[in-house]
Amino acid sequence: GETGTGKEVAARTLHHGSRRTDAPFLAVNMACLPGELVESELFGHVRGAFTGADRGKPGLFAEVGNGTLFLDEVGELPLAHQAKLLRVLETRTFRAVGDTREQTFRGRLVAATHRDLRREVLEGRFREDLFYRLQVLPLELPPLRHRREDILPIVQHWLGRVASQALAVSPEAEALLLAHEWPGNVREVVNLARRVALFAEGGQVTAELVRRMLAANP
Repeated sequence: GETGTGKEVAARTLHHGSRRTDAPFLAVNMACLPGELVESELFGHVRGAFTGADRGKPGLFAEVGNGTLFLDEVGELPLAHQAKLLRVLETRTFRAVGDTREQTFRGRLVAATHRDLRREVLEGRFREDLFYRLQVLPLELPPLRHRREDILPIVQHWLGRVASQALAVSPEAEALLLAHEWPGNVREVVNLARRVALFAEGGQVTAELVRRMLAANP
């Protein structure tokens, strides 16, 4: 799904609705990890594994235990690390950097991306075998502009969460919200709700306020 469609929220919902709910839910955005840190972050490292490794550190595959590990933007994973992720999925084992011992991955892996991984496979940027390993139960999250019936309930939900008082949205303001394209999806809704909650007066969300907030919404 596109950026901001709520992929991590969906993964958390899956986790908390399962038998793993009492175990950890850990999330990492692969796009935010420098390539040289990916292996250590995921698999951990032992003392002396590389310059500056003064002590060992467990990786996310160990820390998650029986819980759920959410790899966001898995399409950004470099090819060399894709092979190591594939090995974990195939063998349920991994090694910390600098270690010879195998550790067992006992958790569940959920991955997400905004990219078309089929195209990435065809263009040689994503491993075909890993693609099919991750395709066990695919879920496509459509952008908000393709599910406009959800826009007002999502806006109301977030206004209820962030506003210090109950806010009534005028029909004219609702029309503006429904007409907006929401390129930032749910994330943009959250930002808008926070701004509206700050500037709304008299418990009312007017069309003028929404118009100003949409124009200023990053």
